[in-house]
Amino acid sequence: MSTPRIDAERLWSSLMELAKIGATPKGGVRRVTLTPADREGRERFALWCREAGLEVRVDAIGNMFARRAGREATAPPVVMGSHLDTQPNGGRFDGAYGVMAGLEVMRALNDAGTRTRAPLEVACWTNEEGSRFVPTMMGSGVFAGVYELEKILHNRDAEGVSVGDALQSIGYRGEARPHELAAYFEAHIEQGPVLEDTATTIGVVQGALGQRWFDVALTGPDAHAGPTPMHLRKDALLAAAQLTLEVNRIANVFPDSARGTVGHMQVKPNSRNVIPGEVRMTVDLRNARDATLLSMKNELERTAKAIALQRRVDLEVKEVVYFPPSEFAAELVGRVRAAAQQLGYSHRDIVSGAAHDAVYLARVAPTAMVFVPCEGGISHNEIENARAEDLAAGCSVMLEAVLATAGAA
Repeated sequence: MSTPRIDAERLWSSLMELAKIGATPKGGVRRVTLTPADREGRERFALWCREAGLEVRVDAIGNMFARRAGREATAPPVVMGSHLDTQPNGGRFDGAYGVMAGLEVMRALNDAGTRTRAPLEVACWTNEEGSRFVPTMMGSGVFAGVYELEKILHNRDAEGVSVGDALQSIGYRGEARPHELAAYFEAHIEQGPVLEDTATTIGVVQGALGQRWFDVALTGPDAHAGPTPMHLRKDALLAAAQLTLEVNRIANVFPDSARGTVGHMQVKPNSRNVIPGEVRMTVDLRNARDATLLSMKNELERTAKAIALQRRVDLEVKEVVYFPPSEFAAELVGRVRAAAQQLGYSHRDIVSGAAHDAVYLARVAPTAMVFVPCEGGISHNEIENARAEDLAAGCSVMLEAVLATAGAA
């Protein structure tokens, strides 16, 4: 028996082979959930798992679990995972890296002849992206009890196809039941610029930012741009512009990794010589602490009311999404940090600005994540890129953290 070591070339090769499934002309991947391309990606993953001696099971929402036996057969497994579905014009690494890194850990243990005390699993979660079906993180949400299976199975895409029918069509509506986990690890590209900007190899993820999303409507009468004096206007777009600046201000003055974004705006009647009478816009607020996130919400609502009063327009603010901040297990986070130190990789504590399956898994099991840099912080994009050596480093860190958690037999 030898010391387990990640094979960087094998990990990269697996990612590149997987990226051929649903490949786009610009070098990205279109493997939308529960489509034929998704099925092909799942089949390739299942084949590789069986070649590695893993037992593959599928549950009723299509989550896949590839199991490596441990010395204590009935012990809850230590699980690694992520997702294989992509955005319509997604990249080669978002999600896929976490699944392939989990598989590479299994292969490395096989190569070294290492047996763990607890069983190990690689999980592939269904519909993390949410680009075809809502909600996002659907499979992990059902597994963690956040969503009811039967309700989710009836959700439909834009073409009217239900989740249940789509699962049946690709042959991935299984029978496995949710099971207890000892721990969950997820490796992922950062999807942001912090690690690259600081020349850091490993992000030790403390948790994920909480999110509050709002739909905002500002309405006043349409009016002719020429005859209406400036002081008599009730300009919905002017109010929206002020509110956009206030969202940016809120994110800059609040602590705890605050974020604020206006990402979508519809203006009516959208004519060059008409004062806009209606604007519908989105606001996305994020923070690492729930109390601060609530304060940001209160400030948004206070500011929006003041702007509406000043501009004499009607206002509606509706909260449509709320994810509380997710704090990962201190012991597992410590093992990730210790592994990075042991292996000599530069590392820093970081929070995830995006949601991941780990957010829901953290509700049912101790959880940690390992981040590695991605080029330019770009993700959800065909040009998404990462360096092979960074991907191997993150996988190596996860291997050590998993071994410290599962125990060598």
